[in-house]
Amino acid sequence: MSKSVKHPIRVMIADDHLMVRKGLATFLKVFDDLELAGEAENGIRAVEICAREIPDVVLMDMVMPEMDGQTATQVIHKQFPQIRIIALTSFSDGKMIRGMLQAGAIGYLLKDISADDLANAIRQAYAGKSILSADSLQMLMVENERGPDPGHELTDRERDVLRLMVKGLSNTRIATELVLSPSTVKSHVSSILAKLRVFSRSEAVALAVREKIVA
Repeated sequence: MSKSVKHPIRVMIADDHLMVRKGLATFLKVFDDLELAGEAENGIRAVEICAREIPDVVLMDMVMPEMDGQTATQVIHKQFPQIRIIALTSFSDGKMIRGMLQAGAIGYLLKDISADDLANAIRQAYAGKSILSADSLQMLMVENERGPDPGHELTDRERDVLRLMVKGLSNTRIATELVLSPSTVKSHVSSILAKLRVFSRSEAVALAVREKIVA
């Protein structure tokens, strides 16, 4: 249902699929209180357009080339905290949801949302209200129940050691690489095993690779 206002809410669309952008642009025309402020095909363009147009609300896709939605959200939120960002995506993943909210998004919605519900979500975001789809809220609750990501307790030095463990280096070679004594490296390895709750070096490496604990 259309809603007349004196100053329409200016909405920018960031999505790498042309048909999605055009569909959302057409959707905005149905509502008198919503107005297209620009279209971006990747995160870099989204940041550029936000700097130029200062939209009220951004509909941000997650997976895009050049710069993904989470990174773009973080940059935009830091530079223009007044801009409200809603993740609009096909991915209902607890880690993605948590990452977007931590990056500064005010909402997380799935693309199967109805036109009226999306319009209302944009209005709520503009008013500063957080919005999560029912599926996203459920996934976030599940993610929270799982607890922190493996490796969250590791220090920066322990991550350095683990990164070299993943590369297959021995304690002696790690000590040389990081300019540490072998005994210090051995102590770090023991701490890494304890914090990752594993019993062997190979288990720690396997967990680090599977969970992407180190780059």
